[in-house]
Amino acid sequence: MKTIFLAATTALVALHQSVIAEPADWPQYRGRQLDGTTTEKISKSWPSSGLKAVWKTPLNAGFSSFTTGGGKAYTLVTRSVEGVNRETLVALDADTGKEAWSYPLEISKYDGGGDSGTSDNKGGDGPRSTPSYVDGKVYAISLKLKLVCLEASSGKLVWARSLTEQHGGSNIRWQNAASPVVDGDLVFLAGGGAGQALLGVNRLTGDVVWKGQDDLMTHATPVVTEIAGARQVIFFTQSGLVSVVPSTGKVLWRHKFPFSVSTAASPVVSGDIVYCSAGYGVGSSAVRVKKAEDTWSATELWRLTGNKICNHWSTPVLYGKHLYGMFSFKEYGSGPMKCVEIETGKEVWAQGGFGPGNLILVDGALLALSDAGDLVLVKPDPKGYSELARTKALEGKCWSTPVVSHGKILVRSTKEGAAFSVGASLSRKN
Repeated sequence: MKTIFLAATTALVALHQSVIAEPADWPQYRGRQLDGTTTEKISKSWPSSGLKAVWKTPLNAGFSSFTTGGGKAYTLVTRSVEGVNRETLVALDADTGKEAWSYPLEISKYDGGGDSGTSDNKGGDGPRSTPSYVDGKVYAISLKLKLVCLEASSGKLVWARSLTEQHGGSNIRWQNAASPVVDGDLVFLAGGGAGQALLGVNRLTGDVVWKGQDDLMTHATPVVTEIAGARQVIFFTQSGLVSVVPSTGKVLWRHKFPFSVSTAASPVVSGDIVYCSAGYGVGSSAVRVKKAEDTWSATELWRLTGNKICNHWSTPVLYGKHLYGMFSFKEYGSGPMKCVEIETGKEVWAQGGFGPGNLILVDGALLALSDAGDLVLVKPDPKGYSELARTKALEGKCWSTPVVSHGKILVRSTKEGAAFSVGASLSRKN
C-alpha cells in the first residue's frame, strides 16, 4: 500500500512539474505575469558556433518587443502605406516568421525624434509600444494613444478607442511608449485628461468600465500585482507611483517620485516592496507597502539620485532579494548589467558591455539582449557576474526585450526579427 502511495505521489509530482514546464505563450510586454519571467525550460548549453536561427525576417524601425499567442508573434514596425510611413501592427507565423497579416495605425512621426522611417540613430526609430494577446484578440496602443482590438486570426478590427479624442488626453515628448496591460476582462492604460487620466476598459467591447485621477502619463507600462493579499494595478505617472483597485480604479496608495523628461521603466514588486526608477538624473527608490485594516501606506526605504543606480527604460527582473538588469543612462554599447540589492539600493556587481538592452528571467537564468544584438545567458548570482552562453543574434539597434515562447527565443531590432530554438533538448550540433 505504501509503495502504491509513493508511486502515485511521484506521478503527481512529475505531472505537476510537466505542467509548470509546459511551453507557454508570452502574451504581454514583460510576459504573462508582467514581471519579465516565464515557466519555460531552456537549454543552457549553447553551441560554441552560436545558436542557429529558426527564421529571420526584415522588420523596419521599431523598439516594440514580440508577444506571442495563437501560433503567431506580434510586434509594431514602421511601414510605408500608400507612400506614408505608418506604425503598423504585424502578425508573423511563430514557427516560420512568415507574415500572416498587418494592420496600419498612425502616421509614424515623433516629435523630438524625426521621421522613424528615415533614422536609425536617434529617438525617431519607430514604435516603442508592444501589443498584447488574450483569447484570440490582439491589443495595441499607437503613438497617438489610440487603443485598438483586433482579431488575432485575421487582423480584422474589433473596436478602437482614442484617449486624445474621447478622453481629453494629451501626449508626451517622443509620443506614447507604454503597452496595453490586460488582466481579466479589463485593459489598463494611462493618458486621458483631467478626471480620466487612468482608465480601465472592457477588453471585449472597448467600453470604459472606470476612469479617474489627474496624473500625467509617462512612457512606463503599468503592472498588475498582489500586495498584502490585494490585487492592484500600479501606474508609474509623472506624480509617482499610483496603485488602484483593478475593478473600480479606486486609489489604494501613492508614492511621490520626481519626473524629468521621461520615465520609462516599469515598477518591480518584491513581496511588499515596490521599486521604481527613471533616468535624466532622477535615480531610483523603493517603498514598503502596508495595509492596516482599510488604510494603505507606502513608506520609502531608500532613494538614490543621479544616474548610477537608474533604469532609463530597461526594467530589471527580481531574483531572490536582488534586481538584475541594465542600470545605465545613455551609455550606448557600454552600459552595464548590474546586480542591486532591492531592500537597500546597494550595487553588488556590474558588468559592462550591454548598453540599454533588456533581459528576462527564464529557467533560473538571465537572458539578456544587448543593444548591439548579442544574446547572453547569465547566472543570477549576487557573488558575481557568471556568463553561461553568448551568441550574435541580430543586426541593428536592439532596445526591445527578448522573449521565450514554445522553446524559442524571439528577438528583434530596428532592422530584423529572429527566432532561435533553445528548448531543453537543444543539441550541441544545432
